[in-house]
Amino acid sequence: MQTINEVRGALKTIWGYEDFRPPQGEIVNSLLSKKDALIIMPTGGGKSICFQLPALLNKGLTLVISPLVALMENQVQELYKLNQKAALLHSEISKEQRYLTLKKLEKQQLRLLYLSPETLLSPSVWEKLIDPQLEINGIIIDEAHCLVQWGDTFRPAYRRLGTVRPALLKCKPPGTKISLAAFTATADAMSQKIITDVLELEKPDIYKLNPYRQNLHLQVGIVWTPRGRKQQLLKFIKSHKNETGLIYVRTRKDSEELVKWLSELGYLTASYHGGLGAAQRRKIEENWLSGKILFVVCTCAFGMGINKPDVRWVIHFQTPHLLSEYVQEIGRGGRDGKIAKALTLISEPTGFLDNEDKQRQKFFEEQIIKQQQKAQKLMKQLPKQGEISAVTHEFPDSNITLSLLHSNGQLQWLDPFNYAILSTSGKQLNQQLQGAKQMREYLYTKKCRWQFLLNAFGFGDDVINWRCGHCDNCQHP
Repeated sequence: MQTINEVRGALKTIWGYEDFRPPQGEIVNSLLSKKDALIIMPTGGGKSICFQLPALLNKGLTLVISPLVALMENQVQELYKLNQKAALLHSEISKEQRYLTLKKLEKQQLRLLYLSPETLLSPSVWEKLIDPQLEINGIIIDEAHCLVQWGDTFRPAYRRLGTVRPALLKCKPPGTKISLAAFTATADAMSQKIITDVLELEKPDIYKLNPYRQNLHLQVGIVWTPRGRKQQLLKFIKSHKNETGLIYVRTRKDSEELVKWLSELGYLTASYHGGLGAAQRRKIEENWLSGKILFVVCTCAFGMGINKPDVRWVIHFQTPHLLSEYVQEIGRGGRDGKIAKALTLISEPTGFLDNEDKQRQKFFEEQIIKQQQKAQKLMKQLPKQGEISAVTHEFPDSNITLSLLHSNGQLQWLDPFNYAILSTSGKQLNQQLQGAKQMREYLYTKKCRWQFLLNAFGFGDDVINWRCGHCDNCQHP
């Protein structure tokens, strides 16, 4: 294993930094020692270096499981510029690029390979990874909160990731060790347990950084009508003329409609969501990063891994469903240490004049309950043991059912492709419903907003009888 001076030397040679920011050095050392780890670092804390540096120093390959194409592209492009042996695989790359990457993988010419959970578990890629000759030393789950946010329904492949390491080790020479580390900017106590359990982390080193940002001023604005929501948005944008910002909405449709309205008023902006092609996304990111457009109207698909220090404001035009999502998104403001404002617009509590938020929340909760009911019904038709591709071929919706059953403790993944149903009754915690309730409590709290967030994310002991002094509730108690 490398000495600390050799590791610092590599940091300076590759990135030009003289030394690590705490606790980067400890995390790098932990991963170089092949230990499992759970790392919770606020956005902008330099977490990518924490896993990229060990991967570049180690012999063999590190797999980086990442949720979004844009995030993978940004990180791999940066590594290309630094002349490092990194590549990515996702559904949107050309056949030629895919072929070349798989060839590099075969010839062991890569140190870092970025791919989504779905690509990792695709037959053509998995076949290459289980080659006994291919040396794999680590698996990184980047943006691990996505396992909690999306793993039950939207991205069910996340629920199978815990079986990846044991399945790979079965194919590798005896004595092979593969470490597993999960990185995220936000994870409350419940999320930390889910991530640890699902990924089957073994006695992980845990690094938790307090997410409090003194320069990030939190506000919640009550709106009384749909028109009033737009007027508040417009008033805020006008008061922050020539400043860089982000407007978050819930859906692709909301993003496109809001951009149309703002464009008619003369604002130069763009709609960004998961339905855009890679070239379109890249162009919008570049225009925003370069200042050609001052703000983007986006869904949660925007922002992960994109670093712009001078974002002065972040508006949630509609409320996020989960606190982890909210903290991720507001964390894109004020990375330069200067004051940034985070405004969330919410309907008045009764919903009598503007019931948009209530309807949206009701729809979200109804969907979760329906999916659970559907899963319990479909479970009775599924074979007690099965192989996922055969089962999903016969029962097209079973992917999500299997994921929900795993979440409920009713199913075990025997390996990444085979399951066994354990029980016909489970806990059905509905973590998403619990998370949504916590989000509502935050929006309508009269307490210091930062105190609420720090309590929720496990830093309660740090904030007893403490107030930030700069959120709306502290300024106007």
